[in-house]
Amino acid sequence: MAKSNLQFKTNYTVDRYVMVFQCFPTLQISKDEKFIFCTCGTRVNVLQIVTGKIVHSIEQDDQEDITSFALSLDDEILVTASKALLLKQWDWKQAQCTRSWRAIHNVPIASMTFDPTATLLATGGCDGTIKLWDVVKQYCTHNLKGSSGVVHLVEFHPDISLLQLFSSASDCGIRMWDLRSSQCLCVLQSHYSPVTSLAFTPDGASMVSSGRDKICIVWDLKSRTARRTVPVYEAVESVVLLPEDEDFSEVGVKTKEIHFITAGSKGVLRVWDASSARCVFTQTLPSPPSAGGSEEGGEEYGDPRSLTYCLPLPSSLRLATVTAEHNILLYQLPSFTTQQQFVGFNDEVLDVKFLGKGDTHIVVATNSSQLKVFDLATSSCKILYGHTDTVLSLDVFKKGSLFVSCAKDKSVRVWRQDPDSGQVSCVAQGCSHANAVGSITCSRMKESFVVSGSQDCTIKVWDLPETIPETDGDMFQLTSRVTEKAHDKDVNSVAVSPNDKLLVSGSQDRLAKLWSLGAPGADLALLGVFRGHRRGVWCVQFSPMDQVLASSSADGSVKLWSLQDFSCLKVGEGCGSDGLVKLWTIKTNECVKTLDAHQDKVWGLHATRKDDRVVTASADSNITVWTDVTEVEQAEEQAKQEDQILKKQELSNLLHEKKYLKALGLAISLDQPHTVLKVIKAIRQGEDGAKQLEKTVLKLRQDQKESMLRYCAVWNTNARSCLDAQAVIQVMLTHLSPEELLQYQGARAHLEGLIPYTERHMQRIGRLLQASMFLDYMWQKMRVTGGLKHNTHQSQSRAYTNTTQPCLMTFKCFFKYIAFRKIQNKKHIHFIVSTLTVCHNNGCCRS
Repeated sequence: MAKSNLQFKTNYTVDRYVMVFQCFPTLQISKDEKFIFCTCGTRVNVLQIVTGKIVHSIEQDDQEDITSFALSLDDEILVTASKALLLKQWDWKQAQCTRSWRAIHNVPIASMTFDPTATLLATGGCDGTIKLWDVVKQYCTHNLKGSSGVVHLVEFHPDISLLQLFSSASDCGIRMWDLRSSQCLCVLQSHYSPVTSLAFTPDGASMVSSGRDKICIVWDLKSRTARRTVPVYEAVESVVLLPEDEDFSEVGVKTKEIHFITAGSKGVLRVWDASSARCVFTQTLPSPPSAGGSEEGGEEYGDPRSLTYCLPLPSSLRLATVTAEHNILLYQLPSFTTQQQFVGFNDEVLDVKFLGKGDTHIVVATNSSQLKVFDLATSSCKILYGHTDTVLSLDVFKKGSLFVSCAKDKSVRVWRQDPDSGQVSCVAQGCSHANAVGSITCSRMKESFVVSGSQDCTIKVWDLPETIPETDGDMFQLTSRVTEKAHDKDVNSVAVSPNDKLLVSGSQDRLAKLWSLGAPGADLALLGVFRGHRRGVWCVQFSPMDQVLASSSADGSVKLWSLQDFSCLKVGEGCGSDGLVKLWTIKTNECVKTLDAHQDKVWGLHATRKDDRVVTASADSNITVWTDVTEVEQAEEQAKQEDQILKKQELSNLLHEKKYLKALGLAISLDQPHTVLKVIKAIRQGEDGAKQLEKTVLKLRQDQKESMLRYCAVWNTNARSCLDAQAVIQVMLTHLSPEELLQYQGARAHLEGLIPYTERHMQRIGRLLQASMFLDYMWQKMRVTGGLKHNTHQSQSRAYTNTTQPCLMTFKCFFKYIAFRKIQNKKHIHFIVSTLTVCHNNGCCRS
């Protein structure tokens, strides 16, 4: 048998997020047109347009939602207003708050804007007042009263020398304020609903206003009268003037008169000629299918693609729009072609799969009838329309350019991605299920068939032709060759084996069943039933290598089954709806890694064909792409071990050569306190050790001295190494000033930790000193009594009697003293035994 090259995975790290970043209808773009600023709850997210990544996220400390924000025209100042009635000024590049002050408004701020000089900030409150702030000198300059209701729009006149401010509130009027006198010059009344946007001509002589009353008005600001009323037949949220020095002839602009773009409830951009009140261009978008054919007039944001905001990008001649579904689209002018699209909100993500030849894209099913295809390199998204109800499941064929989907609309659809342009189109559909289709899977070897499982308890096999014919206007209609009543309840999952011969189904009836697909045209044949789950089976999958099946259930378990005898091989417990992704080792049935990146149930999980990346999708609206770092970590660990071996050898050589300074530095760099202690002991045991230690320690760098101080705090807790620690500390305290020493990282904590153990060592040394003095006294007495000996037998007998008694009494007292003082040092006990031996050899204690 050939040796397997299978590499077991041990860890994954987050490669990138595709996450919620836009929850508010307005946005702002930096002057260099590189970043998009948008709010999401308590944050202002800064999105890089080129990569589609969030490069900065500015979070409110008070955890209150942001009601409005403004970016100065020079991109230097960002100001946010929250429900806590606070205004905060930010250095957005560092995500730091530089100033915070009370808004003075009694209720939250609804709108704000900077003047062209980035000096004045105007805020419109829900209390009907407008306040102006000097952001340089930091004080309130004006308090303008007179508006009725919420002030939802404030704009400065582009000519700052006029010192004029325009505002609109719930009373539908446009107020013109003179900032010199703080008086309202006039109220422009022609709209019958709140004014949504204002656009000024470059010379500042005219202005165009839009409203939800389905009209746009061109104003003459010198005479303060309405020059032209343009009926636009939709609720308009934003109006943008076309640049006068650009050629827009391809969209019907032939004169130098005022032309403007409207964005509103119909979801398309339209160009209007102000002089003739005529629409000269209407953007064409693919029309989404209607659910059940019912249309409700198509007004007031019935279309999810209705536009809620529009902003020009003059440098690159582009236009940014925001849809009701929080999607941001960038259009290139004058062709109005979609350049980029960012999805700001996904709702609940139900399934996700890698797509494309090199797994460069992901296709996502959210709690919506639309599919979203993301380019992972730029986060740009394409929205696919076709299903008329929520899409529930996805699967991708082996080549990666063809994929399938199923939905609550009882249909399955086949989609094809063009490998060159990246465009995706629906090429086939099947509609014969009697209820919502909750699961779908593809053939694994060839693009030959699709299997679907439905809430009608049936499984259908759909054959695909070798080449799907392209028909004008109509898609190819699939017909099911097999329909099988497979379970007693909803079919939650289906999967095809790697050789396309077997099919497995999992159901809400707590069973998984194995079927034989047979030859083309043959019916399904039931091979066996897998029983054991206590609740519904939500997912089933074949092993790509072994004859093993995996199933997961709402009972929180994952079971491995044998395809030969349908027995349960292993059970993994602990899976749940906590948002965690777990990596298991099948051999030991252990969880080797837990990946935490989601806050809610993980509904979708898919790996690339190379198994080097994994994508997960959750009910928290976020999508996470993980990268396999197993080989990287193993290579790093091996390199680290090799480096450790080389450094240890080098350290041994340095100690042998008595190059203590280099040895100490190397040991510290290895972060091995025991090795550092070994070097310190070697220095102290050498000739003139104290001076050598002092010389070596003082030559260390500051970071190395910080490590030494940290090590000393640990060494000082042990009686065997406390003397070495005290020797190093003595050098530092002698040659470093307290101010210099306290600048070391963690110095205060380390020095405080040294005090109690040092006191304990001093007490211990005091006790040992007392014991040693007693031993010296005892030794002197033993020498005196041991000298009283005579040559005669009688004299020897008397000497023996006289010397034995004092010696034995002395040792009796000594052992009582040791028991009382609880001295248990092995060196002291060895000394006592040696003393007894000497006394015995001298004959004074023989008996």
